[in-house]
Amino acid sequence: MALALFDLDETLLRGDSASLWLEYLVEQGLAPADMLAREQAMMNLYHQGKMDMHAYMAFTLAPLAGKARAWVDGHCQHFCEQWLLPRLYREGLDRIAWHQRRCDTLVLISASGEHIVAPVARALGMDHCIAIELDMVDGRLTGETCGVLSFRQGKVARLHECFGKACAGSFAYSDSINDLPLLEWAEFPHATNPAKALRELAQARHWPVLEWDKSLLE
Repeated sequence: MALALFDLDETLLRGDSASLWLEYLVEQGLAPADMLAREQAMMNLYHQGKMDMHAYMAFTLAPLAGKARAWVDGHCQHFCEQWLLPRLYREGLDRIAWHQRRCDTLVLISASGEHIVAPVARALGMDHCIAIELDMVDGRLTGETCGVLSFRQGKVARLHECFGKACAGSFAYSDSINDLPLLEWAEFPHATNPAKALRELAQARHWPVLEWDKSLLE
């Protein structure tokens, strides 16, 4: 079984789904506007490889604490359809279709929350979705996460939970140096729309560098 592992943010998607989700919440009057600047400061740390993901998730999940999961899922489905799907790169969809023709097992693996990522995975026909899991009590979000966060080495840990040891012939696609453990886990890593640090490392290691920033669905 060959896995095809796709990161979402800045890889298949122009932009970061979690940042866009917060913009959506502010637009809908469900989160205060002053959260946006603080979230962007946290994202700057992410791009430097210095983010505390537990702190980031606690901050961005705060507006959802106490909300019914069904209510959140309804908003996330609308957000996916109206905000995220138009931002997908055509080249990324072409690569997904190539893997589907090969009968590979498709995995969307992201450090964003599964409430955001799962609707995208369904829309793309992914076989599996690995994302940060949300804690719930009596059908309502607590504002906390649970389980191993699918971030940095946590992505590999979650892959081990799902599939065991590394699968021969597996492919991985990501833009970020934070996903170096994921790329190293796969037999065929691809630096995709890579940021500077990953681009330099990929070139030094002679990994393929893909640019999927030419055509969007919109």
